[in-house]
Amino acid sequence: MATFGTLSDRLADTFKHLRTKGKLSASDVDGTVREIRRALLDADVSLDVVKQFTARVRERALGDEVNKALNPAQQVVQIVNEELVGILGGQQRRLQFAKNPPTVIMLAGLQGAGKTTLAGKLAKHLVKEGHTPILVASDLQRPNAVNQLQVVGGQAGVPVYAPEPGNGVGDPVKVAKDGVAHAARAQHDVVIIDTAGRLGVDAELMKQASNIRKATNPDEVLFVIDAMIGQDAVATAKAFQDGVDFTGVVLSKLDGDARGGAALSVASVTGRPIIFASTGEGLDDFEPFHPDRMASRILDLGDILTLIEQAQQAFDEEEAMKVAEKLASEQFTLEDFLKQMQQLRGAGSIKKMLGMLPGAGGMKQQLENFDEREIVRTEAIIQSMTPAERKNTKLLNGSRRLRIAKGAGMTVTDVNQLVQRFEQAAKMMKTVARGGVPQIPGMGPIPGAGGYGGGKRQSAKNKKKSGGSRSGNPAKRAAENQAIAEGRPVAGNAEEPKGAGFGLGGAKAPTPSADDLANFQKLLGGR
Repeated sequence: MATFGTLSDRLADTFKHLRTKGKLSASDVDGTVREIRRALLDADVSLDVVKQFTARVRERALGDEVNKALNPAQQVVQIVNEELVGILGGQQRRLQFAKNPPTVIMLAGLQGAGKTTLAGKLAKHLVKEGHTPILVASDLQRPNAVNQLQVVGGQAGVPVYAPEPGNGVGDPVKVAKDGVAHAARAQHDVVIIDTAGRLGVDAELMKQASNIRKATNPDEVLFVIDAMIGQDAVATAKAFQDGVDFTGVVLSKLDGDARGGAALSVASVTGRPIIFASTGEGLDDFEPFHPDRMASRILDLGDILTLIEQAQQAFDEEEAMKVAEKLASEQFTLEDFLKQMQQLRGAGSIKKMLGMLPGAGGMKQQLENFDEREIVRTEAIIQSMTPAERKNTKLLNGSRRLRIAKGAGMTVTDVNQLVQRFEQAAKMMKTVARGGVPQIPGMGPIPGAGGYGGGKRQSAKNKKKSGGSRSGNPAKRAAENQAIAEGRPVAGNAEEPKGAGFGLGGAKAPTPSADDLANFQKLLGGR
């Protein structure tokens, strides 16, 4: 995640020095804690939070849990991870819905924090969960704020209650109160109220926000905080807490390149949980906040659970089962490959998903150089083919490849490379479908890999052809030669069928079972 990129790098370098030590001394721990303190302060984390955090880490790192650990360095990383989870709020906190709808959610924060866009993101998120939200335009001060909310609502597919034009016209308290009543009549189960912000904390802002809260009695008051504004974020959060109070925090602009330490401070300083995080400009770049997953991302330990959830939302279970069957029966085509790529794109930014993998911090340069438009180009090439060509790449002669290249705006070399990569991938998939181990380009044969490039043991029959046993032990050689002459199997030399090392029986490909298809389905993102 870009906001915590520098902090992640600093912490990774700190832990790298620990891994060379078999046992940690007090000076090692003090040096590590000192580096962690510097990294957090450079990331703009609140000084009070840094003091408490490093004190707890030092106390635990000098305790028995590290001294008795088989790998002290990993134990220290685990301690830092647990303490990070603590300052980020501990456990995930979900929205609290009213027993009698509609649930009223009020958004508050400074101007420019991203409240209006976030209102649309939250509404779209709630729609996916089966709710029927409505947006209420109570920001009547900022120029064109009402129009912006209407545009965002249209993009999210959510209605907007906007009886006043805004631009300084209208009573925001009355609009908010009437909006809740309208939602109840129209049977919307969630109301999201977008309130006005200011360039700084002032009495007028606090009074207006407080009046809206009294008039609507919201179930949730979410304070939207810009993750890039540094220590001002903590001061602003305290001021809002004293003047209006709020029940939860939403972090916006986590995709920015600022230091982002304020985001680590706000939950600890205010005692209010972070409920959501906005990770991009699109309406889908919005996710529930999990303290444990965020801590893992900061420490470059990956976020596999979020990655799996995104894949499950994007991949169609029935389609994945069909693809698994085609893989098992060796009928996987470019048409199926195209559908899989389109589903993969539907899961979101591939670069962001790759960044959730453990150790992604070490691949920063590769991730930065990754061009997601390459998938669009690949789709264009496949879509320029006829249905028959997609099903059978052997039809692609020179003239067809030239036509496809022109239709996709690419070169013949691009088409050739795509077909070559697909055929290699299909070959590997077929090998896996048979239960074998594929030979990966750039790697040598894998010994004992079910006959796929591995050496074979010499059978008794082959030994007979080559003149008998070759054992260096005279007694053993005589016994084996006698067994060969009598046609008995030689101990430890019985002929093994292909794939026996993987429990596959004969060389003939086994018919895939229901369990095999289920495994393929999981591989392709099915549930």
